[in-house]
Amino acid sequence: MKEMALSVPIEKKIFLIRGLKVMFDKDLAELYGVKPKRLKEQVKRNKRRFPADFMFQLTVQEFNFMVSQNATPPKKYFGGHLPYVFTEHGAVMLASVLNTKRAVEVSIFVVRAFSKLKEILITHKEFFDKLERLEKKFEKHDSEIQNIFRAIRQLMPLQRNPKRVIGFRP
Repeated sequence: MKEMALSVPIEKKIFLIRGLKVMFDKDLAELYGVKPKRLKEQVKRNKRRFPADFMFQLTVQEFNFMVSQNATPPKKYFGGHLPYVFTEHGAVMLASVLNTKRAVEVSIFVVRAFSKLKEILITHKEFFDKLERLEKKFEKHDSEIQNIFRAIRQLMPLQRNPKRVIGFRP
């Protein structure tokens, strides 16, 4: 199967909303080669196949936040309605209800994109966890070194008797 020629990589069309990695309905419609209206019709006809962890509609606040962060175009791009977003499982289910050859082929790329993003996030999490452990380790060492200096200072005599200088004084 040949690679899909997309203007924007699929990974760039995946967003983190409500702690879930999701894709917008319009982007999936474009990928699957159907009109957004047809996509929404199929979702409405098959509502039982799309529980809340597969698909949900953005709230006004969520959508405005996405627009303000330049992550998405304005509401006009989505036909003036708040968009629906689909998780990885929702995108696969969507391909099954659309039941077109292109939808099945593209769903494979979508799943791979979600998986690739998951790997990247896991790698970054491991890196940040290691960095945090290292910072804590050095913080502990810093305090231990300060304690050593305090102990040394306590062992030193409080007053030093200045020694008499030998030689001529001007």
